[in-house]
Amino acid sequence: MIKNWFKNIGPGPLVAAAFIGPGTVTVCTLAGVDFGFSLLWAMLLSVFATIVLQEMSARLGIISQKGLSEVIRTEISNPFLKTLAIILILSAIVIGNAAYEAGNISGSVLGLEVLFGDAFSNSSTVFSVLIGVIAFVLLFIGNYKVLEKALVSLVILMSLAFLITAILTKPDISQILKGLFVPAFSSDSILTIVALVGTTVVPYNLFLHAALVKEKWKDKSDLKLARKDTIIAIVLGGIVSMSIIISAAAIKTYEVNSAADLAKGLEPLFGDFASYFLSIGLFAAGITSAITAPLAAAYVASGCLGWGSNLKSPKFRLVWMFILGVGVLFSSIGFKSIEIIKFAQVANGLLLPIIAGFLIWIMNKSSILGRYKNTTLQNVFGFVILAIALFLGVKSILKVFNLL
Repeated sequence: MIKNWFKNIGPGPLVAAAFIGPGTVTVCTLAGVDFGFSLLWAMLLSVFATIVLQEMSARLGIISQKGLSEVIRTEISNPFLKTLAIILILSAIVIGNAAYEAGNISGSVLGLEVLFGDAFSNSSTVFSVLIGVIAFVLLFIGNYKVLEKALVSLVILMSLAFLITAILTKPDISQILKGLFVPAFSSDSILTIVALVGTTVVPYNLFLHAALVKEKWKDKSDLKLARKDTIIAIVLGGIVSMSIIISAAAIKTYEVNSAADLAKGLEPLFGDFASYFLSIGLFAAGITSAITAPLAAAYVASGCLGWGSNLKSPKFRLVWMFILGVGVLFSSIGFKSIEIIKFAQVANGLLLPIIAGFLIWIMNKSSILGRYKNTTLQNVFGFVILAIALFLGVKSILKVFNLL
């Protein structure tokens, strides 16, 4: 049975790899340090929302054999709206991912620096280039199966690392259950809630998933496999994110501003093992996102501009090379990644309603999906998620203005 599951494993783990980057690690760390277990419900809600939206995205990819950006480009008939939509998507995903890639690489470098200690404390440029080279080679090979196997291996490594870290802190199970099922909400936590939703329900993953499922599956009968793959991978991803919150909640007396601080803070309390596992997890989270962010941007650009989505085409490669190059450069010159990551997570939370709205609109078109279009229940879930995303976006804007 396990052998069959591994054989049928699809883009789900790649989607999980994409949303559990250094941004997720950082936001979950700060959520745990600042609010303990009380925001676990927000992560549970985010996981449910991700499953609903990513299932729609996967269904679209299998039934239409097109990516989301490609469908939007062909389905919007008004020239002005089409241009506006393409500019919005390109700027949000391609330019956004270029800015975000430095954080992915920097996060992976942080993990290596904590892992190797003072001996490599001034090696951030070397580590940045090394991670860039690994990502470049895997993407340049242009073979989906190779990419899938490499990322699934890294996701398994990352999942084990964060789970073991959480177990080492010996958390109170009753408090975890309370945090999961009794929502706590305050004006101080609103931006953290928005960031938790934004770091899990990632707009670019909706594009990535629709593009990847058609690399893996070509037949409508594969829809069942795609659903199982999506649910298992995203639930596991959610457990990883929750493990980080639980680990961070164990820190009471140490100032924590990043995941690297969390590793150092865990060390005196729970021994070297906790910081080693956390560092390995952070490295794996960074490198998986450093691969998936340029890949997603390339798929989005190709779909929006009508280039096709051949992994080996020069235009496709040019997009991911640009994203990866910008990331390596910014990471090497030592941009303060934590502030950039936090800002990007909130921005993702604000962008989500727009992209989710596009997806729900398309999922109700019989001309594209036929009998596989959204059911009433799927639409109810979709609109509830859209309403929550809008509410959180408005609240975060008001919060920012109040602060100003």
